[in-house]
Amino acid sequence: MPPVPAKKAGEFYTPQQISTILSSIVSLDSQEPATGKKTKLDKVLDFACGSGSLLLNVRKQLGAHGIGKIYGQESNITTYNLARMNMLLHGVKDSEFEIHHGDSLANDWDILKEMNPAKKLQFDAVVANPPFSYRWEPSEALAEDFRFKSYGLAPKSAADFAFLLHGFHFLSDQGTMAIILPHGVLFRGGSEERIRTKLLKDGHIDTVIGLPANLFFSTGIPVCILVLKKCKKPDDVLFINASEQFEKGKRQNRLLPEHITKIVETYQFRNEEARYSRRVTMAEIEQNDFNLNISRYVSTAQTEVQIDLPAVNAELLALEQIIADATQRHNQFLIELGLATLP
Repeated sequence: MPPVPAKKAGEFYTPQQISTILSSIVSLDSQEPATGKKTKLDKVLDFACGSGSLLLNVRKQLGAHGIGKIYGQESNITTYNLARMNMLLHGVKDSEFEIHHGDSLANDWDILKEMNPAKKLQFDAVVANPPFSYRWEPSEALAEDFRFKSYGLAPKSAADFAFLLHGFHFLSDQGTMAIILPHGVLFRGGSEERIRTKLLKDGHIDTVIGLPANLFFSTGIPVCILVLKKCKKPDDVLFINASEQFEKGKRQNRLLPEHITKIVETYQFRNEEARYSRRVTMAEIEQNDFNLNISRYVSTAQTEVQIDLPAVNAELLALEQIIADATQRHNQFLIELGLATLP
């Protein structure tokens, strides 16, 4: 897909390969554990939906009747209109989707303002690729906003966690959220550290997936996928370091089908593999001050071979002796042939 022209906002269209990963993750979590059969998702939200490609990809994974209703929000009026048109072109009936033109951070969509938990709109799946490290100006009133009150406000310099908390607030208890973010959210300090720490202590961060650099059309920065759940079962965090598994291209790198399949299956079965994936206990994460930098837990570096210096020295001495013996025999042959004389 073409890039979004608004570079200052850090907005980039989601490459199809990454869209497939997010869609597969939330679709997998809609399966019945016993049969593996995909069940219907009642409501799916993308609060920074762009042209709607992520939402359409989730629908593709689940089938035309696999989603009750699609909800999207987009602040750019041109892209908002494109998203609505995209839904209709892909056979989504106007009764099966609702796209709102507005600002997610300001939460200006009336259907999301309900405070009563019994009436609050909740989503079985939330997917998003919000603007990376978007600079925003949070008002004092937002500190008491129901989306941020428990965790605090993201800093003005980067609204990444503000977007995350917005979507997470509307996630159902059994739902899954998959969001694309820059790596800074994994280790930056200050208010972001406090938000990250509370999310971890509350048991909401399920999986961290590191992707290769240069996958997007307009930026070369590497990104990660955070998978969040309100009622996750494992008492650990799965780290997947997929940063070195890609096909290199002239302008940008690509994830091949086998790379995508490996990521999704590793997530699905919570597989562990040396230099690729690992389930990390909360105790270890706490020892690292709740820093989620992927390389702390899954390094792709090859283990250096330990060199036994005494053994190497003995081998060199043996080789020198072999060389001396061979030289002596060679010189003896020359003397016997009359081609050399004794020294």
